[in-house]
Parts: sequence; C-alpha cells; structure tokens
Amino acid sequence: MDPAIFMDWMSFAARWLHVVTGIAWIGSSFYFIALDLGLRKPADLPDGVHGEEWQVHGGGFYHVRKFMVAPPEMPEHLIWFKWEAYSSWLSGFVLMVIVYYIGADLFLVDPEVLDISTTTAIAISLGSIAFGWIAYDLICKSKFGEDNTRLMLFLYVLLVVMAWGYTQVFSGRAAFLHLGAFTATIMSANVFFAIIPNQRIVVADLKAGRVPDPKHGAIGKQRSVHNNYLTLPVIFLMLSNHYPLAFATEYNWIIASLVFLMGVTIRHYFNSMHAGKKHPVWTWPTTIAIFIVIMWLSTVPKFFDEDAESSSLAPHQERFVAAANFDGVRDVVLGRCAMCHAQEPGWEGIVAAPKGVALETDAQIAKHARQIYLQAGRTKAMPPANVSFMEEGERELIVTWYNTARAGN
Repeated sequence: MDPAIFMDWMSFAARWLHVVTGIAWIGSSFYFIALDLGLRKPADLPDGVHGEEWQVHGGGFYHVRKFMVAPPEMPEHLIWFKWEAYSSWLSGFVLMVIVYYIGADLFLVDPEVLDISTTTAIAISLGSIAFGWIAYDLICKSKFGEDNTRLMLFLYVLLVVMAWGYTQVFSGRAAFLHLGAFTATIMSANVFFAIIPNQRIVVADLKAGRVPDPKHGAIGKQRSVHNNYLTLPVIFLMLSNHYPLAFATEYNWIIASLVFLMGVTIRHYFNSMHAGKKHPVWTWPTTIAIFIVIMWLSTVPKFFDEDAESSSLAPHQERFVAAANFDGVRDVVLGRCAMCHAQEPGWEGIVAAPKGVALETDAQIAKHARQIYLQAGRTKAMPPANVSFMEEGERELIVTWYNTARAGN
C-alpha cells in the first residue's frame, strides 16, 4: 500500500479511537461529578453514608448511595472506572506520534518560530509533557497544595507559561496540541498515580479489617475536581488544529490561556446547578465576553505576516520542486487552490487560509506536497465540492508528480 495512504488511515484510526475513548472518559467523569454534587442527605441515612440520589434513565429507577470513606464490608462486585482514562491517553499519544513525530518536519517544527531539528523538537515535546506531571504532582503533595484555591491559581499560571513557551518552540498548530497533551497527561496521571492507588489502599484496608484513612478519599476528590475543570479546555485545544483563527495568530498563547478561563466559567455554572445552588448566570456573559476577546485577538494582526512562509527549501522538499511535472502542478495549485490557500484569500467568506495552509510559492507547495497529494490527487476532498472545477487530468498530474518525487528520494 502507498505509505502516504497507509499513514493517513493510521491517523484516522488513532483519531477515531481517541475520540471514542475520550467520550467514554469525559462522560463517566461528568456523570460522577454531577452525581456527587447532587447527593441528598435525608435523616434516615445509614451510618457511613454521605448522601444518596434517586435517578431515572432508560425506563428504570436507580438508587445510588455514596460512602464517604468506604462501606463497612467490601462488596463482592466492584466496578473500577480507570480504563477510559488510560485508553484515552494512550490513543492520544499514538495519534501524536503518527501526526507530530513521524510528520515532525511538517506539523511540529516551524523554522519561522524556532529552527531546530526534528529530533530536538520531539525531545522537547516528551520532556515538557513529563515535566508537567512531575511539577504538578509535587506541588499537590506539598504544603502549598493544601489550599485548593491557591493550588488552582498556581496551575493556571503554569498553563499560561507553558502556552507561551510552546508557541516559542513549535508551530502554532503543534503548540495548541501540546498544551492539550500537557494538560491531558496531568489528568490521566491523576487517575493512574493518585486516584486509583488511593482507592486500592482503601480496598486493601477493608479486606484486612482495618478502618480506611479518610485522607485517601480526600486526595482522590481533589484530583478529580482538577480533572473536572480541565476537561473543556482540553477538548477545545484538541479541536483547535482545524481552526487557524485560533492557532495561527501572533497572540495564540493568550488565546490558549483565555480558553482555560472559559472552561472554568462553564464548569462552574453546571457544577453549581448540579449542587442545587443558585445558578450563577454571570458565568455566561463572562464566557461570551472572553470569547469575544479571543475573536478580536485572532485578527490582530493579520493571520500571516508577509514573510510568514520561508522561501528556502528543506532537503527533503527540494525533490518535489525538482521533480518532473512540477511546473504543471504549480499551475494547477495556483489556479484551483490558491484562491483560498493564500495569505489574503480571494474567495468570499474565507478570511484565513484553511488550517493555516498557504499554497502561493514553490516552497509552500513543496512543504505541503503530501497533503496536496492526498486531498486533491488521491481523493476529491479538495477543492470542496470541486468549486474550482479541478479536472481528472489535473488530479492525475498531482499523483504522478508526487510519486515521481518520492521515488527519487
């Protein structure tokens, strides 16, 4: 099978798996947060029971009770909620390897941001993700971390610093993805290194006839609350690669930082609602105001500077310009694609090149050769609805050019 097609399908498979497992994890997480906040405490609760809730779903009624530490005896059948988190992180890491490590020269490294080797970029990527969890965990376990409000403020400052740092090292698209991976790693590691181990200690104590220490439940609750408030920003960052208005701007790190604030305001509203408190309606105008600021920042300045794309070619890109039929392919791309994929798109309603991809110079066409091949050569995804009337012969020319260039490597 064509390697480019094979890798594209592998990316699709990993992305699909990541979305499915992410939905499973987020769904269970949101459910238990809502359940925990909605518990009622009638006077006839048995000893050790913190609260209960009646629910109806799918034609049946459910009676759920929460023990603050643990039940007096270990139930015979106990369901652990952990694999959703583990599989979500693992599938996300596989997707990052496929897209951003194997394709580092295209999606990870941007010489206009920082001219580094792909090996160095991958090392920075892995190191920064590991650093995030280590720094966060150490702070949580310290005296500083005993105050939840103070801890959350520190975590936000850390995320802002990382947002700025990533945009100084990687392409805008990769910077947003890495900030999401940085945060998601903290969330998954919370489950793997904190929540589940503390639950296992409680289970072991019960089996041994010991009274469990309440601190283990408190640790799990703290990390679970953190995960709750970090979920929505992670989803935004993972979807952002489709929107250059978010990542391909000079103030992208500020936009990323504001996204975390929107996540907090939205979750605060729903958490308050689930807890039966007065609805904090102020959160919605606040969220809208933050989003308006984000939209404004995305247009200051223009999406691309005049010299945003380097005219120089990397060695692996030179073969695409030198390959036979390149002149013809250039004419096809300029005639059928560049009305949208330009610094200043000429197509009505498009204000920025889709996904930040400009195709106006030889260097830009060579840099995005694989995408052109897959999107306009092997498939008819581009132009959308074939609005520029690309002919079959032109698509065949792109396929021939790409295969010739690759064979000459």
